[in-house]
Amino acid sequence: MTLEEVMRKLEALGSEQTKRTFIRHGATEPLYGVKIGDLKKLVKDVKKDQNLARALYDTGNSDAMYLAGLSVNPRTMTKETLQDWANKANWSMHAETTVAGVAAESPFALELAREWMDSSDELIATCGWSTYGNYISITPDEQLDIDEIRRLLRQIETTIHTERNRVRYKMNAFVIATGAYIRELHDEAIRVADAIGKVHVNVGPTACKVPEARAYIEKIDARGKIGVKKKTCIC
Repeated sequence: MTLEEVMRKLEALGSEQTKRTFIRHGATEPLYGVKIGDLKKLVKDVKKDQNLARALYDTGNSDAMYLAGLSVNPRTMTKETLQDWANKANWSMHAETTVAGVAAESPFALELAREWMDSSDELIATCGWSTYGNYISITPDEQLDIDEIRRLLRQIETTIHTERNRVRYKMNAFVIATGAYIRELHDEAIRVADAIGKVHVNVGPTACKVPEARAYIEKIDARGKIGVKKKTCIC
């Protein structure tokens, strides 16, 4: 498939209702409003052409950018391309899902997560926290820097309520990821979850809610899934 053919398919799959929903969540033009489930139907064809996958992201079309994240092979991504993707992410879904998921499975996951978390740009910073949280979810505990993650939990405990809006959201998610995926830090994550309590995030005119970290971790524990890693964080 050519880039033009994929873009025509995306346009045909789009709907005004889905477009309005994405815009309420922060999406910006251009976009057609394609449901994620419909995007996934195109992945098999796009995956065959990695140049096409990367070209889709460069269109700046939100639907095409998400499809690129679903289709690209993270192991083939250069650090420079990932930096470019992060810089071009113009709303939270791409920063926190598209870019963060690909970066977490790339060879540069920790390097970029650490750099991005310290960014003065809110979307870049939240991308960094999401990248690290995703990395935790797929990486065996023995390969993780437990001391660093413990320090990050302490940082969250003392700074989360004064951080920027979306950074608060992903810091809270980082506590959940730590408590859910790292057995050694489960109790520490619960302690931090209790310390930070309810995290307030402005989610705009949407029905989204910020999960309470302790309750969320306990639900995972009740299912016997603490420490069970995911095969992929790209979705």
